[in-house]
Amino acid sequence: MKNAQLEWSYWPAEDSDEIHPTTIGSILRDAATAAPNRTAMVNWASHPSLRRTWTFAQLLRDAERTARALLLHFRPGSHIAIQAPNIPEWVLLELGAGLAGMVIVTISPSGRARELEYVLRQSQAVGLFHVAGFRCNPIQQWVTEVTPLLPNLQTSFAIEAWDEFLSKGSEEPLPEVDPYAPAQIQYTSGTTGEPKGALLHHAGLTNNARMAMKRLGVGAGDVYAHGMPFFHTAGCVLSVLGPIQAGATQVFPQAFDSELLLGLIERERATHFLGVPTMFVCMIEHLRQRKYDFSSLKAVCCGGASIVPELARDIESIFSVKLNCLYGQTESSPVITQSGTDDLEEDRINAATRPLPQTAVKIVDPLSGAVVRTGQIGEVCTRGYLVMHEYFDKIEASALAIDAERWLHTGDLGAMDERGYIRITGRLKDMVIRGGENLFPAEIEAVLAEYPGIVEVAVVGVADAKMGEELVAFVRIHGEPPSVEALKAYVCKRLAKYKTPRYWRFVAEFPLTESGKIKKAVLREQWTQGTFAENKAGSLGAAS
Repeated sequence: MKNAQLEWSYWPAEDSDEIHPTTIGSILRDAATAAPNRTAMVNWASHPSLRRTWTFAQLLRDAERTARALLLHFRPGSHIAIQAPNIPEWVLLELGAGLAGMVIVTISPSGRARELEYVLRQSQAVGLFHVAGFRCNPIQQWVTEVTPLLPNLQTSFAIEAWDEFLSKGSEEPLPEVDPYAPAQIQYTSGTTGEPKGALLHHAGLTNNARMAMKRLGVGAGDVYAHGMPFFHTAGCVLSVLGPIQAGATQVFPQAFDSELLLGLIERERATHFLGVPTMFVCMIEHLRQRKYDFSSLKAVCCGGASIVPELARDIESIFSVKLNCLYGQTESSPVITQSGTDDLEEDRINAATRPLPQTAVKIVDPLSGAVVRTGQIGEVCTRGYLVMHEYFDKIEASALAIDAERWLHTGDLGAMDERGYIRITGRLKDMVIRGGENLFPAEIEAVLAEYPGIVEVAVVGVADAKMGEELVAFVRIHGEPPSVEALKAYVCKRLAKYKTPRYWRFVAEFPLTESGKIKKAVLREQWTQGTFAENKAGSLGAAS
């Protein structure tokens, strides 16, 4: 299929790899059998005395202890929530719950009382593991507040008392776990309503992570570094379950920090690194201050948001490796398409990615649902082993996301070329209709990102009495600000004039999700509320 010449935007699931009947527990057992003394996990810190390390045999031992301790308190199938940063106990709970046949519910360590209560209630969690606090978030205080409101919550455990939790465990044999049994409930961001919990299964998670690592080129003995949060699939699925199956060492700090991650890559001799565009931007800015040794790197991977060509070129140049891009979402376990280091430079730089094995993809007209011709923009849909079971306890939302033929409608816009390579052009909900013309912000962002001095850009649509909607470009710059006339001319030279944003604003920083994505809904809301109207320093004015 790699040399296909498609006329329509449909890529059938190809069988260059098989679906393995694996579970989270079985992949750990296999890894410990294959290489018991190889380093499996390093919780990295700047001072060596604070670093913690496990071999695969030790990781299996501690995961089994965790499973038996869980089974002393909960039954297989129970929903167990975790609210903590990237610490080893998080991984042990994920692996232990997998061995015990339980379902983990992931919660951001930055979540406040209202968010904590919602997730615990909606997921029907019976147990909660949490740290006392993270950064300025007093998690223990929120746990104390919400616990009386949640009759289903049987107990909560402070991770600071981890050794005490492990001190007793069930003596019963660990249960047999079905590969298609639920393993995780991962909550979406909820930008279009209250968060929905994607119910993901063992086989979907393990196979997806294995195939993604294989395409990235991660193998036995490699060192895989990342700063992705564990409460996201990029963290606890790709970056935990992937290296385990590859026989690689995973290395992670407690939270993303540019200097810490750059030092980690250098000192641990990392061979592979995963980040999102915002992480790479921050790391590149830090590299203006000092140099690091990246000679150990074989490949770097960028996902989580569309990467612009200028940043892609910078990554390849600065890190001296070929860039691997991936696209997916929580509901698809999470990777749908991914590039390879052997892809053409034009494809790598423009984030053109192809479906993973056993993954069907089609691009459809958002209104009619019909498959569009290659090169045309439409909604990306996928089908196969990777699709979630459902949104937990949300029948209507599940039916809207997954149709009767089990196609997952991603809500993302993209175009497929005749080879089956896909470029994401934005979100369906972000499409702007200005005077009857359909505008795609990602197309304009990609052009502006090439402008000298622009570090990050976000284009959003706002209500307009005359045109229906107008475009606002929010830009973060390095150095002297450009004039609005220069920015207009730059866009007009590369795109049709009607695609030029009418309004322009400088920002010192962007509101971000914890996975590093720009919160466009927040920018739109701030604009509507007049936040930028009086901001003379941040205003570039309106383009006529």
